[in-house]
Amino acid sequence: MSGHWISIAAVWVLAVIGATLTGLTAPPGETLAWVALTLAGCTLVTLSLQLATGQKEGYVARVTASIVGAVIVLSVATLVFGMMHLS
Repeated sequence: MSGHWISIAAVWVLAVIGATLTGLTAPPGETLAWVALTLAGCTLVTLSLQLATGQKEGYVARVTASIVGAVIVLSVATLVFGMMHLS
């Protein structure tokens, strides 16, 4: 399973990049919608990467790790965006 961490971490990096781009480019009232689109993109990339491995063993665990990591990254980003708009 250690070789699969690269595809899992790639989704997390994608979530960080998506959150950063969302923070820099999204209009203030539409930030949450763009975060949701980022999560949708991360989900599609996760499924594509894990299906591309061609291995059945551990598929659910790998998909879960990728998506949960992306959700955590985007949750933190949403909190940061919320704090920025409060001040």
